[in-house]
Amino acid sequence: MGDSQNVLFVTIDQFRADCLFGALGSYVKLPNLRALMQDGVSFTQHFSVCAPCGPSRASILTGQYAMNHRAVRNGTPLRRDTLNLATEARKGGYLPLLFGYTDSAQDPRGMHPNDPALGTYEEVMPGFHEVLRMRMEDDIGPWRTDLVAKGYDVPPFPGIYRPNGDQIDDPAIYSAQDSDTAFMADAVIKDLAARPAGWFAHVTFLRPHPPFVAPAPYNQMYAPDSLPAPTTAGTPEQERQRHPFVDVALDAKTIGSNVVGFDGLEATPDNIAKLRALYLGLASEIDYHLGRIFNFLKKTGVYDQTLIVFTSDHGEMLGDYHSWGKSTYYDAAFHTPLIIRDPRHPVQFGKTVDLMTESVDVTPTILDMLGLDVPHSMDGCSLVPFLSGQQVTNWRQHSYSELDFGDPINPTTWQTKLGLSVDQANLAVLRGASHSLVHFGSDLDQILFDRNASGEGRDISGDAGAEKILLDLTRRMLSHRMQNPEGTFSLTMVGEQGVRTG
Repeated sequence: MGDSQNVLFVTIDQFRADCLFGALGSYVKLPNLRALMQDGVSFTQHFSVCAPCGPSRASILTGQYAMNHRAVRNGTPLRRDTLNLATEARKGGYLPLLFGYTDSAQDPRGMHPNDPALGTYEEVMPGFHEVLRMRMEDDIGPWRTDLVAKGYDVPPFPGIYRPNGDQIDDPAIYSAQDSDTAFMADAVIKDLAARPAGWFAHVTFLRPHPPFVAPAPYNQMYAPDSLPAPTTAGTPEQERQRHPFVDVALDAKTIGSNVVGFDGLEATPDNIAKLRALYLGLASEIDYHLGRIFNFLKKTGVYDQTLIVFTSDHGEMLGDYHSWGKSTYYDAAFHTPLIIRDPRHPVQFGKTVDLMTESVDVTPTILDMLGLDVPHSMDGCSLVPFLSGQQVTNWRQHSYSELDFGDPINPTTWQTKLGLSVDQANLAVLRGASHSLVHFGSDLDQILFDRNASGEGRDISGDAGAEKILLDLTRRMLSHRMQNPEGTFSLTMVGEQGVRTG
C-alpha cells in the first residue's frame, strides 16, 4: 500500500461472533457492521487463541500463541523484545496510534521496582503511541475529566458503572452522548481529522465487556423476553457433574459479578434475559459509533484509502451452559468476528470465508497488506490470499486455543479445589472439522465434542469408538505444538559467513 494509505484496526472487547454470524444475529441491530461485511471479507470461523483480555491481545498483536509469548494472565509480563504489530509498522514508516488499551503488563527487567508502570497490568505494548488513555480499572482519566466538566458526579471505579437505580437494567449514570463508547469515537474522529494521509490507528473499545450497564436508550433497546434463552445441556447441577473444571468454574464467575452493586444476584431466567438484553444493547451502541467513524472516513474522502480490520479479543459465555465470562473451554468464549476491508480488491466485497482462522493471523495479515515483512517469531498466517481472491490450498484444518486458569501469587479456586499447581492449571482446545478436543495440563480427563451431532452439549469421550478420535486429536495437538515453537531464531544460523536466515 502506498504512503497515502491509512490503517483503521478496531478491536472491541468480549464480543461474540454469533451476534453477526450465528444464533443471536437476527436479534441484534448491527447495521454498520453488517454494511462493513458487504464492503469487505468476513471470516466466520475465526477463533481467539487465548483468553482473557491481556493474553488475547498479546496474541493478536504479536501473532504468537500463548505458549510462545507466555503473557498468559492479566498481569503476566510480555517480554519487551517481543516483536509486535506496532514495532513492525514503524519499520514501514507508520506511527501506530493507540486509542484505548492493550492490557500489556511491562517487562520488569531493567526497571526500578518503584516505576509506576509496574503498578498495573493495563500498560501499553511497546511500539504504540498512546493518543487516548482509556483503561477500565486503572485510568479512565480523560473520560472522567470530560464527565466532571459536564456536571456529572463521578464515583471511582467501579461505581461509575453502577446502574442508576435499583434494577439491573436501569440506565447508566451518564447519557448516551457522554458514554465511554461515545467519548472514544469522538476522540478518534477529532484526532484523525487533523492528521495527513498515512495514519495508523488501533482503536480499542471497552464494550460490550462487563460491567453490564448501558445508557438510555440502549439499556432498554431489547425486550428480554424476546431473546432466545442461553444454550444449556441441563440444570446447573447437571452442568457441574459434567467435569470437575466446570464444577469450579460455575462458582468462579457468577451472574452477579457482571453488574456493579448486585453481587448476590440470582441466576433466574428473568435476570439472565435482562443481562443478555443489556449485552446486545451495548453491542448496538458500539455499532452506532463505528458507523460514525466509517461515515467520517467517507465524508472526508479517505474511506477508499483506508484498510479496515474489525475484530474482538475474545467472546463471552452470556449464560450459555450456565457460565459467564471467558474462563472456560466452550466456543462462545473464543469464537470472535473478523471483518477485513481492503479497498484494492472490491471484487471480494461481501464474500465470506468459512475456513478456520485464528487471532494470530491478524497482525501477519496487516503487515502483509502494508508490504512489510512478517517476522518468523509470529505463528499466524497472512489472510491476504483470501482478500485478493487467490486460490488457497493447504490451509489449516483446525484451530487452537489456550486458557491459563492459575495464579502464581494468589492460587485460584481451581488450584485449591482441584489440587493443581500453577503449572498444571491450564487447558488447550483443538477444534477440527468434526470434533473438538479439550486437553488439560494436569491429569483431569480429556473432553471430546462431536461438532456435527451433539455439539458441546455432550462429552462423548467415553463413548464406544471415541478412543480412536481422542488419539488422533491428541496427536494433532502435539504436532501443532511441536510445529509452532517460539521462532525468533529458529531459521537463523551464525557461522563463518556471518548471520544468515533461511
